[in-house]
Amino acid sequence: MGRVFSADGTAIAFEQQGSGPAVVLVCGALMTRGGFAELAGLLAERFTVITYDRRGRGDSGDGPAYDVQREVEDLDALIGHAGGEAMVFGMSSGAVLALEAAARGSAVSRLALYEPPFITDAGRPPLPADYVAHLERLVAQEAYGDAVAYFMTSAVGMPAEAVAGMRQAPFWPAMEAAARTLPYDGRVMGDTMSGRPLPADRWKSVTIPVLVGSGDAGAPHMLKGARELAALADNFTLHTFPGQEHDVEPKVLAPVLADFFTATGQA
Repeated sequence: MGRVFSADGTAIAFEQQGSGPAVVLVCGALMTRGGFAELAGLLAERFTVITYDRRGRGDSGDGPAYDVQREVEDLDALIGHAGGEAMVFGMSSGAVLALEAAARGSAVSRLALYEPPFITDAGRPPLPADYVAHLERLVAQEAYGDAVAYFMTSAVGMPAEAVAGMRQAPFWPAMEAAARTLPYDGRVMGDTMSGRPLPADRWKSVTIPVLVGSGDAGAPHMLKGARELAALADNFTLHTFPGQEHDVEPKVLAPVLADFFTATGQA
């Protein structure tokens, strides 16, 4: 494990493996770098792969006040470590963070995204208007289990009964450990889970090749959002993964990413 220091001095923990062009993997809500272990191992056969704990999680530090720009600067520090330019893959809300970083000028040469969790129509309930504020209240009360449960029901869309059963699962403590960062992901998502179409100009500054991936066997709103994002610009290309859901199989994802990251021209 190594560390880089972000612009505000926060230490960001990362792991690096493999050799070749640099690829940084950006995890989604409640994930730490360990969640990418299998995917990173597969990509490391052809690339230098960097996985990291987003601020406030795992072995990374955190700042006194959150802003999405701080997470963009975290990614910038890792790209600097990689040599000043890198390809990036983002998963779920991490996909939106990666896209936002590219839009704000981070030195990303190619960008791959998997299922940014947009809600762009009435196909499923949107997030409550006070979603982030409610999460912040729960975190302030150190009610981390309740914060995870609220995320699972309101954002993921799981039935409350199923989430109640999950509280006894062996993976629940790890999710509670990352729960204080759930408001961060809410701020990254902004109003893109509101049930309204994506803003046509939010990411117009992204001119690099962008691959937008989605499974066809998961929640319909995920594929709908991916299609809508891919339609925003000619340099955005949709790739549908047959039989895959939000928890995509690394052995299915890795070859598509490798082909995209070694391609020339647009996606």
